Amino acid sequence: MINSTLCYIEKDGKYLMLHRVKKENDANKDKWIGIGGKFEDKESPEDCVLRETKEETGLTLTSYKYRGIVTFVSDRWETEYMHLFTADGFSGELIDCDEGVLEWIDKEKLDAIPKWEGDKIFLRLLDEGGPFFSLKLRYRGERLEEAVLNGKALL
Repeated sequence: MINSTLCYIEKDGKYLMLHRVKKENDANKDKWIGIGGKFEDKESPEDCVLRETKEETGLTLTSYKYRGIVTFVSDRWETEYMHLFTADGFSGELIDCDEGVLEWIDKEKLDAIPKWEGDKIFLRLLDEGGPFFSLKLRYRGERLEEAVLNGKALL
């Protein structure tokens, strides 16, 4: 199983998004996702999100919040526990990312860009500002087959 982080950095009503177009054999190829990656040995979720944000964007987070955990289950990939964060404070300047193209996307335009179907669910939860949540997303290929929020089926 994999542990990873994903962070949505917010500024002026926009999220910093990563368009995954640079890596071969990328499960997220051509999709837009937040910033993050896999845990290294001995890292906490906070350690990982801070390191991954710095590596991928050049930014240092100064204000961030742990918002939820998303369990990804797939017929293609290993189960992944994704620790979800939002951030509204940072320092530094954006750098070129070797995994894709970074772009500030207006939150109201997120539905129009290619992303995983289940991302719409947790982006809505983040936007609503609710309490910490647990979301399980089960995919067959790229099709969302099941979504369970805090133990209750959504799909």
